[in-house]
Amino acid sequence: MNVLYIDIDSLRPDHLGCYGYHRDTSPNIDRLAKDAALFSGVYVSDVPCHPSRTALWSGRHGYKTGVVAHGGTACEPFIEGSTRAWAGQFQQTGWMGALRKAGLYTATISSFAERHGCWHWYAGFNEVVNPGLRGMERADEVTPLAIDWLKRKGRERPWFLHVNLWDPHTPYRTPDAFGNPFKNDPLPGWITADKIAAQMASYGPHGAAEPNGYGYETLHERFPLGPVPIDGMDKARAWIDGYDMGVRYADHHVGLILEELERLGLADDTAVVIGADHGENLGELNIWADHQTADEFTCRVPLIIRWPGLAPVVDDGLHYHFDWAATLIELLGGEVPANWDGCSFASAMRGGEPSSRPWLVLSQGAWSCQRGVRFRFEGEDYLLLRILHNGYRPFGEHALFNLTADPHQENDIAGAAPAALRFGLALLDDWLGRMARESRYDVDPLMTVMREGGPFHTRGELGGYLKHLRATGRAAHADRLLAEHPREALIPAPYREPGF
Repeated sequence: MNVLYIDIDSLRPDHLGCYGYHRDTSPNIDRLAKDAALFSGVYVSDVPCHPSRTALWSGRHGYKTGVVAHGGTACEPFIEGSTRAWAGQFQQTGWMGALRKAGLYTATISSFAERHGCWHWYAGFNEVVNPGLRGMERADEVTPLAIDWLKRKGRERPWFLHVNLWDPHTPYRTPDAFGNPFKNDPLPGWITADKIAAQMASYGPHGAAEPNGYGYETLHERFPLGPVPIDGMDKARAWIDGYDMGVRYADHHVGLILEELERLGLADDTAVVIGADHGENLGELNIWADHQTADEFTCRVPLIIRWPGLAPVVDDGLHYHFDWAATLIELLGGEVPANWDGCSFASAMRGGEPSSRPWLVLSQGAWSCQRGVRFRFEGEDYLLLRILHNGYRPFGEHALFNLTADPHQENDIAGAAPAALRFGLALLDDWLGRMARESRYDVDPLMTVMREGGPFHTRGELGGYLKHLRATGRAAHADRLLAEHPREALIPAPYREPGF
């Protein structure tokens, strides 16, 4: 069996038709889903991009790999030390190594490792094709490489091919000729004029007032699909449309790749998987088109697996992202490495009893320092955030959301639901104790982020942001942030590569 994994950056499931979205963003993916296993409760253990793909490719939580961040010490895997073997753990026990042992030739078409300096991610690949634009490739610059690869190598031997599409990721850059198929479609109903006005009066990077970052960025001058600021419903529509256009553009190219599989006679021998590295907040928590939290919208991802010979199923259970990596190894007859946290749900895909983890713990260390707990309590779904660093947003120590009653996380009930709060905190403490017992290292890498000055994307930004807040009539917010982070206001602004 061949495996084609189409990995669509920043793709949130509830903006796909097969997950119930009211806009026609994904006709090709929807057709695939009708003959596939569709999973609605898959969450990334460690977000965003760099920690996410490290966790998926290693089968382990960031607590154990050391990778929970986008910069600093916790951007690199733990040093293995004197026990390190010839090629190291990422080669010996990683996902690609396990697939190679199962007899597959492994290849990727992606610029991800170069974009993030995530060099350990290459471990185990037989072949790397880097489109070369560090994540700024559109699908029309990636799909020809994938089709060419299939034509040249698709019939040679069993293979695993990872194809990375970036189009829903900001900055939105769908070509003008593609048009806007959503200009007359309604927005998601929870986005209202009153909500936009309240967000404009608030603060935080990538909020409505500064949707490109901290207020000084000029991306909107080159990428007009994201107008600044988001001070009315027309601007909110532009951002939602821009994201959905990226999804539709990626979907169009998914269709082209699937057509090529058919033309080459490979469809009956190829499992096709649609997934993502993380989701995306589109106004939730006043975060626009970014992935800054350990919440429902940054951590929940789509997972659609069409496996020839297996009947379609719908799975609502809770699963970690790396559980599907373990599942793939088992379905291919391989052996899941002993050091993995991932657990296979292959029996459910074969028609057995549905499986589900009782609860999940999620981590964010790039834009804020948070751990989230996704759990059920008294028959309802909850998300708890424990917040070590608020990422310059109006968060307290905890935030709690009843997702059953409040699906877009509009009302923090941490002070009004003490029983649910205690239950979630107990789950988190239990998980932290288990991670400490199982880890080979005596460090919680999220605490390393805190000790090194906070999340990478906040370091050196506070001084300039305080000035911007005061200049835009939000001095009270500047005063609050200065009181919360007095030392960080003194850190000089870092060098940032353009577009990062």
